[in-house]
Amino acid sequence: MVLLPLGTMGEKKCPHCGEWSNWNQQFTDICDHCGKTLGGRDLVYQEKRAAQEQENKENWIFYIKETDSDFVKGMKNAGNFFYTVYISIITFIAWLIAALPG
Repeated sequence: MVLLPLGTMGEKKCPHCGEWSNWNQQFTDICDHCGKTLGGRDLVYQEKRAAQEQENKENWIFYIKETDSDFVKGMKNAGNFFYTVYISIITFIAWLIAALPG
């Protein structure tokens, strides 16, 4: 197995046509023969994962939308701040409980 330095071109077998194509190690690279992406299942997984992450961000109670008023944006910023402080305190207490016995 030959490892190529980052940014160099290699070859990858196209999951659609089975021919070898130049590959810049990006899932969105196009096959030289059939014109489809070389990413295959990896590209589909990456796109699905990005969509799930965006959906999770938008479902967060303190997610700030562009359409929110200034008051709502300020309240959501305060909510995010206090949530961070709360999680920090809980994490410190958990660490303290774990560190005390041993």
